[in-house]
Amino acid sequence: MTAFILVSGVFTGPQVWEDTAARLTAAGAEVHAVALTGLGGTRPPVGTDIDLETHVSDVLAVIDSVGQEAGQEVVLVGHDYGIHPVVGAADRRAESVARIVYLDSGLPQDGVPALAAVSDRGLREEVLRAAEDGTRGTGATLSPPARDAWQLWGSTSDVPDTALDRLSALASPHPLGTLLQPLTLTGAGAALPMSGVLCTGNGASIAMVQMRVDVGEPTLQALTDPRVTFLELPTGHWPMLSSPTALAVTLLKAAAGEGHRLTPVDATQQPAHLRPFLLDVPEVPRERTDNIDLYPPPAARGPRPALVFVHGGPVPSAARPTPRDWPVLTGYARYAAGHGVVGVTLDHRLHAVTDYERAAADVADAVARVRADPRVDEDRVALWFFSGSGPLTADWMGKPPPWLRCLAADYPIMAPLPNWGRLDSRFYPAEAVAHAGALPLVLVRAGLETAEIAATVEEFLTAAWDSGADVEVVDVPNGHHAFETIDRTDESRGAVHRAMRTVLRHLTN
Repeated sequence: MTAFILVSGVFTGPQVWEDTAARLTAAGAEVHAVALTGLGGTRPPVGTDIDLETHVSDVLAVIDSVGQEAGQEVVLVGHDYGIHPVVGAADRRAESVARIVYLDSGLPQDGVPALAAVSDRGLREEVLRAAEDGTRGTGATLSPPARDAWQLWGSTSDVPDTALDRLSALASPHPLGTLLQPLTLTGAGAALPMSGVLCTGNGASIAMVQMRVDVGEPTLQALTDPRVTFLELPTGHWPMLSSPTALAVTLLKAAAGEGHRLTPVDATQQPAHLRPFLLDVPEVPRERTDNIDLYPPPAARGPRPALVFVHGGPVPSAARPTPRDWPVLTGYARYAAGHGVVGVTLDHRLHAVTDYERAAADVADAVARVRADPRVDEDRVALWFFSGSGPLTADWMGKPPPWLRCLAADYPIMAPLPNWGRLDSRFYPAEAVAHAGALPLVLVRAGLETAEIAATVEEFLTAAWDSGADVEVVDVPNGHHAFETIDRTDESRGAVHRAMRTVLRHLTN
């Protein structure tokens, strides 16, 4: 028999698991939903500090109470914040745990508090303000969100109104010490089998995790171990409320070790982002200065227009080669140089979804330096953004400078995905496009884009058309995200040619 120990996230108690637990029990499993101290109606003795260690102890108590019945396997399931006490307890009872299931959660690290997993800057600042206003330990709590603010902690997609009402009614203030105390791990649980259940409606997917592994994110390399599997649920961040039956089925599969296994980085094979550019382009020598590479046109006379290519992200700071050396970007830059335009690639510091402000500053600084180069016509510059750099387009559309002749974007993410939290208001292209005026816009849309990213594109295009913006869409009906590296087809090549011709026409006229 499998014994599931279910641990819920912020503000929530064991009640959120009721429907899923009933379905697991009906399937023959034993189920224990943990009541974390201070949540779900449980209260500590007066004057007791509640921190992460308190919640680790809560999970340990349940593991010990389940015991070691013959043939029984203990599977720990941590949702959201709940993965932190789960991992802490597994580290101390590794011999008693068969598998850990990460349910739409982060990857806790030794010495890092749970607050670090909160991507929304406003929520992190709210926690820190609450800690400053009260006593960090005794009684200090964070108030639960209002009914219409739960989505700030994760997408409420597909959650019925009645379930959202109940979630709000049963929510408890969350003890601040549990979010602020660093997790302590010995490494004893590192070898345990694990499964990740990703809720695609919250912006996560197996494909995205694989891409992050491919670009070399250090904390994710262990996820390519054969003992690690991944499954997806097409719903938001609260699957126990939106899809309890599907969640129960998925948890049973995870417990059995089913699911997708990631492909490890193979030194003998090129990951997708390092494959050769899909077009034959001239071998134009580059000139490197700090974080900028210039590809001047061969035998150019006089200042020439410049086309600056802005890579997506987030990209780990340790990724090598850095994006300006990725073949897709160097290929575009050489294509531009072959048509008499200075191609430009650069590295910026979008290493996490909290880095948009400094990435924007990096891009603005790079563009200013490019325009100051005597070989560049400072009055004829175009910008081309990719993927996760989409929010950076808002700065340029909101107040387009007269020298910006065109702005293009390939398979862009045009609004924060649900699991990103809120960005600064300046990084919302759908709001900025109303001020784009006559600035020509070119958007390359991948027909096989993930639903969550595609929704941000459609929101942007609706706003663009409503405001009368000059936007041309180049469709790649059978193209995936980053189609230039994945779909080496005539359709993809034709889309690149069409988009480049359009941008070059606006830039050189």
